[in-house]
Amino acid sequence: MSRKENILQFIKYSFIAASAGIIQALSFTLMEEIFRMPYWISYLTALVLSVLWNFTFNRKYTFKATNDVGHAMMLVFLFYLVFTPLSTWWGHLLDGIGVNNYVILAGTMIINLITEFLYQKYIVFKK
Repeated sequence: MSRKENILQFIKYSFIAASAGIIQALSFTLMEEIFRMPYWISYLTALVLSVLWNFTFNRKYTFKATNDVGHAMMLVFLFYLVFTPLSTWWGHLLDGIGVNNYVILAGTMIINLITEFLYQKYIVFKK
């Protein structure tokens, strides 16, 4: 891919990830404000919903992948097998020292955007 194609691919990925981020933020807010769930439950529920959205649309529109869905989803599962406990752990720690939960969520979502894009581009949907 050319530099321009890579940049366009990241922009497309970012727009879809932003829509997944909206789903994550809205579901997190619902869990936090309406149901008064602990941070980690709110975060994990919102994360699962956004991952499913993000995977589905980026597979189809950003990476135009034709590889086996089950295999690709297993690779994404492996990413989240590492990312989820780490992000839940640091979120819990930051929450424990009084960092605003929405600041924690925003920082975690930025880290997720960058690391998951690279992982999907070079591992999950590599050609």
